Amino acid sequence: MSNQLQNTSSLSTAGTWNLLDVRNSSPVRTAELRPLPVSPWDIALCVTGTLISCENAIVIAILFYTPTLRAPMFILIGSLAFADLLAGLGLILNFVFIYMLNTEFVTLISVGLLIAAFSASVLNILAITVDRYLSLYNALTYHTERTVTFTYVMVVLIWLVCIILGLLPVLGWNCLRDEASCSICRPVTKNNAVVLAVTFLLVFALMMQLYLQICKIAFRHAQQIAVQHQFMAISTTKGVSTLSVILCTFAACWMPFAMYSIVADSSYPMIYTYATVLPATCNSVINPIIYAYRNPDIQKSLWLACCGCVPSNFSLRPRTSSDV
Repeated sequence: MSNQLQNTSSLSTAGTWNLLDVRNSSPVRTAELRPLPVSPWDIALCVTGTLISCENAIVIAILFYTPTLRAPMFILIGSLAFADLLAGLGLILNFVFIYMLNTEFVTLISVGLLIAAFSASVLNILAITVDRYLSLYNALTYHTERTVTFTYVMVVLIWLVCIILGLLPVLGWNCLRDEASCSICRPVTKNNAVVLAVTFLLVFALMMQLYLQICKIAFRHAQQIAVQHQFMAISTTKGVSTLSVILCTFAACWMPFAMYSIVADSSYPMIYTYATVLPATCNSVINPIIYAYRNPDIQKSLWLACCGCVPSNFSLRPRTSSDV
């Protein structure tokens, strides 16, 4: 994303070399004493990537080393954690490549990894939303229809789509030969960026519709259980509040970047791109908290791994996919 700024800096630095070579016969170049300045925005993205990687690596380790966490819900959570882990590693590698190994091929690989990882993150969140909806809508047949094999097939399809999206820049769908067609995230073309942004808006609209249906079903269930009416009312209200937080967080992180990708191009100031990209990456910081660390089974495994015990006041109530 900061390639354009660095290319300009490199050209000016090269001009400085030529001028100094004429005036000074010393074999030591000034550029060796004055390295390329590092953008604070790139540092922030690298730090965010490190935090993302650490958070999601813990989630993956817990799911991998806990045999009881093999239900379809945990497969989807693991796929989301793996996508966010790749996104975090992609941000770190992007920082390293920009300042240490800035070539066209490496740039395409880095951008492709980020596109695939963040696309997988968004699609896995959609899959988790669909899973929660089906667990309420088909409550009686959910556990027979939603087999582990079916979930694995869905995860594989998600990753195939995302890998194809990530390979597009490497296969020629880039703007390296036509700078005028670049989007705010070089070397992604403007048309490709618009398609990805519109797809995200459609995914968000579908998520919002599914969560509205989840709320309707939850309220209907609460009204049907007259004996536990007061308890269910409190529980349902808490669930609706949680859903609102999930949707608002997702929209606040991704919506600015998606809208800016549609209206802007490479001629816009880079600071606006950074200001919209950073919140989008922060969504991968929040995902483990929302979808993994709130789960009692994962919390129990984390307590056992860290302390070797479970607190006496810890709730062992089983958590299902319908829990929000």
